[in-house]
Amino acid sequence: MKYSIDALYTRPEDRARLLGLREELLRLGHPAEEIRLFTAPGRTELGGNHTDHQHGLVLAAAVDVDTAAAAAPNGSDKIRLWSAGFPPCEISVDPAANPPAPRESALSLLQGMAALCAPLGTPCGLDIHAASTVLPGGGLSSSASFEVLLAEVFNCIWCGGTLAPLELAKLGQRVENEWFGKPSGLLDQSASAVGGATFMSFADPAAPLVEKLELDLEAAGYALFIVNCGAGHADLTGEYAAIPGELKALCGCFGKSVLAEVPEAEFMARLPELRRACGDRAVLRALHVYDENRRVLSMREALKAGKFDAYLALVRASGLSSWRYLQNVAPAGATAEQPMALTLALCERLLAGEGACRVHGGGFAGTAQAYVPLARAEEFREALEAVLGAGACQRRCVRAVGAAELCL
Repeated sequence: MKYSIDALYTRPEDRARLLGLREELLRLGHPAEEIRLFTAPGRTELGGNHTDHQHGLVLAAAVDVDTAAAAAPNGSDKIRLWSAGFPPCEISVDPAANPPAPRESALSLLQGMAALCAPLGTPCGLDIHAASTVLPGGGLSSSASFEVLLAEVFNCIWCGGTLAPLELAKLGQRVENEWFGKPSGLLDQSASAVGGATFMSFADPAAPLVEKLELDLEAAGYALFIVNCGAGHADLTGEYAAIPGELKALCGCFGKSVLAEVPEAEFMARLPELRRACGDRAVLRALHVYDENRRVLSMREALKAGKFDAYLALVRASGLSSWRYLQNVAPAGATAEQPMALTLALCERLLAGEGACRVHGGGFAGTAQAYVPLARAEEFREALEAVLGAGACQRRCVRAVGAAELCL
């Protein structure tokens, strides 16, 4: 299904950005009728902090920022990508002809996605112009948005649009894990590919359960803010990898690989042994995952019942558990610089018992999430940005449409 850009984009600057990408291909000589337009949104995690890689439960939502592209066949055996803010990329349609790309690069994502999609359809050379409003390091998963966008481009042009949203998400996860070199679960890519607010169960990661939920924040009286603490997470791969790594070692004591396979009663019965074998931090992180899965179920039920105050109380509990047990607010050993902890402290003081805030996504740096009463939204933004800098506080809306092809 194609979506009209006028129906999807409410801001004139978003429409202008997409039309500008189309104009770039026209300047290269591509016929207008061969140029196709694509989008994949960023995402916000609503609940289930670091539960997806343990085959757990998550609440997430697509938001109103995206990575967009114009693409057209170029009659060659090359795929050429121009992505605003990154060096141009060129690869062969034949995966075997491409030398390995540097990890954590746009080239690695392009190479990986082309390699995975080529056997699924009829590959051809493409020119792709892309640009994103999902800022890197902004906590809305710019990498997943870019991965899912590439998957949708190849899906529509090479594969006839036959791949379902969750198949696009799985391709994105594989590329991020195997080519980009960052360990991650399937949450980010799934939320971007599916769109809207969703409950997800990763009990069977090969076939995740996805349930759409109604979430109208303004009708509930709140604005959703994503708050940039001022520190990026580009150098924190080791901190992120330590969480699934420690949990995997703990699960290994049971002959298992993820916590979903370890009954909580057995975990609790063997706590003394687990502390000795894996350390207290691993045990605390496991406690967070067990509790967080229960919270996600309660959050889903609160939203379905229209009990938004109960939902917000669970958001606060999720944030506290992430800080105390999961310990992904400050990098290990950090003392002089703890920007996420300071950001959360400021949010709590400004909210003064109303709304909710929590660490968002991977943690350690990046962004916090805050639900702010509508009447206080601008006051909240101004007060935070006075400390964290202009533009640090982004107000976001839930976007109903996930990865999609667009039409004029």
